[in-house]
Amino acid sequence: MSRLKTRHLSQDEAGLDEAARLLKEGSLVAMPTETVYGLAADAANDRAVAAIYEAKGRPSFNPLIAHLASADAAAELTVFPNAARVLANAFWPGPLTLVLPIRPGAAISPLMTAGLNTLAVRVPAHPVAHDLLRRFGGAVAAPSANPSGRISPTTPDHVLQGLEGKIAAILDGGPCAVGVESTILAVDEEGKLRLLRPGSIGPEDIRARTGLTLQSPIGEDNRIEAPGQMGSHYAPRGTMRLNAETVQPGETMLGFGAVDCVVNLSTSGDLAEAAANLFTMMHRLDAMGAMRIAVSPIPMRGIGLAINDRLTRAAAPRT
Repeated sequence: MSRLKTRHLSQDEAGLDEAARLLKEGSLVAMPTETVYGLAADAANDRAVAAIYEAKGRPSFNPLIAHLASADAAAELTVFPNAARVLANAFWPGPLTLVLPIRPGAAISPLMTAGLNTLAVRVPAHPVAHDLLRRFGGAVAAPSANPSGRISPTTPDHVLQGLEGKIAAILDGGPCAVGVESTILAVDEEGKLRLLRPGSIGPEDIRARTGLTLQSPIGEDNRIEAPGQMGSHYAPRGTMRLNAETVQPGETMLGFGAVDCVVNLSTSGDLAEAAANLFTMMHRLDAMGAMRIAVSPIPMRGIGLAINDRLTRAAAPRT
C-alpha cells in the first residue's frame, strides 16, 4: 500500500462533508463511535472493503460490521425478526451489534461477511458518526481503526499510532465514552439469541429492557461468526498476567481499585470508568515500554464481563 498523507478533519460541517466525500470515492476514514474509533469504508465497495483488510492486516476470515444510520436501513440488508426489532427499539442507537441473516441481493460487498450467510449490523450513538452516516447515505464498514490484533483506539492519537500514512483521514470526535467494543448478539430467523461478544450491554440489561433472554452462552466451538472472536486480540506489545494480587520482579501493574500500581483503570473500583479507560491505559503501558504486565482482578459482573473478555484475548498467546 502506498503511503498517504493522513488528514485531520474537524467535526464541523466542512469536516463531515469531506469525510462523506472521501467515503464515496472509496477512501478510508477513521470515525468516532461511542465505543472505539472505527476504520470506515463504503460497505458496498469491494475495493474499499479490501483496503480495510490491507490497512489493518486483518485476516480475510474475520467478518466486518455494517454501520447504518437507522434500524430501517439495517432491515433493508438483513432478515429482521421481531426479536431484532425489539432489541433495536431498546438499544439503538447504541453499542449493540446484531448478527442477522443477510437478505439476498443486499447491497453489501461479499468481503463484509467473510463467506457467512449473516451480516453484522449496528446503529452507533455517537453524534458525529450518526451525522457522517446520514450524509454518506449507505452502509459503512467500520472495524476498530488499529492494526489487527493490537490495542483498540479510543482517541485520534491512538489511530495515528497504528494507521498514519495508511488511511486518508481521521474525523475527530474526541475521546470515546464507552471504551470497549459493542455487545454482539446473533439473532436467528426464529428470534433466538446468542451472545457472540460481551460489551457494555449485558444479558441482564437485555432482560430488563426487552424481556428477551439468551438461549445459550457464547459458543463452545471455535467458529468465528463476528468480529472480536479471535483468540488473540486487543494485544499490547508486552505479555500480560491476569488476576494478579501482587507484582513480580520486572512487571508493571495495571491496577483496579485501591492497589499500589503505576497505571490504574479506576482507583474507586468503578467498572464503567475502567471500561472507558481500558484501551487508553493499555496504550499508555505500550508508551512506557512495559513488556511484562500484571493485571489486577476485575469483577465478573456487568461490564466487567466485557473487560475480562478483552483482557483474556490480550493475554492469549500471539498468533
